[in-house]
Amino acid sequence: MKISFKIFIAVIVFNFFVGCNSKNKVKLTPVLKPVMTAATILGNPDYLAISYGGYRHVDHDIEPTIEELKEDMKLLAAMGIKILRTYKVHLPQASNLLAAISELKKEDDSFEMYVMLGAWIDCKNAWTDLAPDHNSESDRNAIEIATTVALAKKYPGIVKIIAVGNEAMVKWAASYYVQPNVILKWVHHLQDLKKSGALSKDLWITSSDDFSSWGGGGAEYHTPDLEKLIKAVDYISMHTYAYHNSHYNPDFWEVPVAEKELSAIEKVDRAMLRSKSFAMTQYNNVKNYMISLGIDKPIHIGESGWATKSNGFYGQNGSRATDEYKQGLYYQHLREWTNKEKISCFYFEAFNEQWKDAGNPLGSENHFGLINSEGEAKYPLWEAVDAGIFEGLTRNGKTITKTYNGDTTLLMKDVSVPNTDYKR
Repeated sequence: MKISFKIFIAVIVFNFFVGCNSKNKVKLTPVLKPVMTAATILGNPDYLAISYGGYRHVDHDIEPTIEELKEDMKLLAAMGIKILRTYKVHLPQASNLLAAISELKKEDDSFEMYVMLGAWIDCKNAWTDLAPDHNSESDRNAIEIATTVALAKKYPGIVKIIAVGNEAMVKWAASYYVQPNVILKWVHHLQDLKKSGALSKDLWITSSDDFSSWGGGGAEYHTPDLEKLIKAVDYISMHTYAYHNSHYNPDFWEVPVAEKELSAIEKVDRAMLRSKSFAMTQYNNVKNYMISLGIDKPIHIGESGWATKSNGFYGQNGSRATDEYKQGLYYQHLREWTNKEKISCFYFEAFNEQWKDAGNPLGSENHFGLINSEGEAKYPLWEAVDAGIFEGLTRNGKTITKTYNGDTTLLMKDVSVPNTDYKR
């Protein structure tokens, strides 16, 4: 018997609705999102990383509000950032940041932001009038670790990495550094919590420190405790700063004889390529030391960046490393290299923080951000502004605009050639 197409469709629709209302209706299995872990996000070019501090005032006692933190998270998400690095938990910013991200995820279940939660570690008598005792640790370290653990338990969907200490082993951190055995103690403690089930087995534990502290520099760092630490962490988080080394170790920064006849901008461009190579060399030095120990685990970059203002070692009277054009080239070079090699780079840093050198507004530490204190995107982000990624977003009530009003001619007036006559 023939049946018209319209009647056929009507029967199908009727049966569908009857079936949906019957006791024996088919249950559809919801599509679950994959659970992202440190192993799946680190080294993933789709999950860009950045170092983050949300402090907006010269007075470090003024904490960013949750609304301000949410504002920042939206800006970073627009930039493709999905992993943040923080430094300490003894001030409210860390817990408030996790609360802010949690709120954003509830408001929009597609929102993704994960955190490498830093626990600050220092030695006995650090930041006091007493002489630092680098062979003993601060009593407060235990509280810092306990707070970090509590936050990781409270926000397991956000906290994917714990970093024990920030530049806490490097010997030039003379006011607070500790010996590697202190970091090792707390790494073992956290790894034991993972084994017992008190922390997620997928949580990765590391320490974030200078390349030299991970064996990539002088032999004075090559100790049995460092070897044990490399074996204990889930991955190595190393720092590399060609910017600072334009003063402290400037051989790579000086214009070679073969480039003396190049134009000023060509000399700058070549210097920034050498800066990229400098970072790559330090990375490989750490990797080679690790391999020499018979160990093979991931290495990611916990910090690297470039400041845009300096009246000190890196400014006009110093190495002349400082300006937005150079920052733009360094940011581009670093992202291209690390994305290609599947290395996470927690670029330093997202926003300018004025408290870092509160007594010197032009101090370089205040000016590493990709977005300045006025809500202006620096040169590395000009194309992003043009692409409209910040449309509808603000910081401190201001829309995100470009520094120099986007005028490349004005930008280039502040660019200077590396100072080959500079004597440190």
